[in-house]
Amino acid sequence: MSLLIPDDVLAATGMTAAELAREIAVFLFEKEELSIGKACRLAEMDRIEFQKLLADRKIPVHYNVAEFESDLETLKELGRT
Repeated sequence: MSLLIPDDVLAATGMTAAELAREIAVFLFEKEELSIGKACRLAEMDRIEFQKLLADRKIPVHYNVAEFESDLETLKELGRT
């Protein structure tokens, strides 16, 4: 699924599309709506970069069995297992 954000809405944020995607990924991860793997994918960042971003914002990394399984599924989808 793709999400279309009107140009005027994006412009009102003062962010680039990549910055907005990163902010959404951080928000959803912090609210425990996305696993770290899926949040990294949305943010288009590798895990280390994303974890550094979280650390800079003092957001703890939560990681449980369900997230581990979700990350494994993501890796399978990407052909990395």
